[in-house]
Amino acid sequence: MSRLKRLGVLSETAVLDNVLDLTIEDILERRLQTIVFRKGLAKTIHQARQLITHGHISIGKQRVTVPSYIVSREEEKQIEYAAQSTLANPNHPLRQTITVMATTDEKHRSKGEQEGEEP
Repeated sequence: MSRLKRLGVLSETAVLDNVLDLTIEDILERRLQTIVFRKGLAKTIHQARQLITHGHISIGKQRVTVPSYIVSREEEKQIEYAAQSTLANPNHPLRQTITVMATTDEKHRSKGEQEGEEP
């Protein structure tokens, strides 16, 4: 159970019964591919996979090329573009399009919330 808590699959206050309630989605949400997409480092889940396999993503100083890598809570804060990658430059054209897409998505979400709609 302590390993599941460390990985972020279970909350810190979880009990043994919570393990039985785990779903496949809980595990899939901890994959590097999913977290890269959720953090906004890629436009799509498919692009996240491509960026990882091509070596553009690192956890801390370590380049990770396995999209199925299970990320712990501590490592999640360290996910970024690899320093050796051309994408480390914020002015890279791909980074510009990702930033524009993320900004547009935030505007749509906040507009929907102001109008009383669910995002």
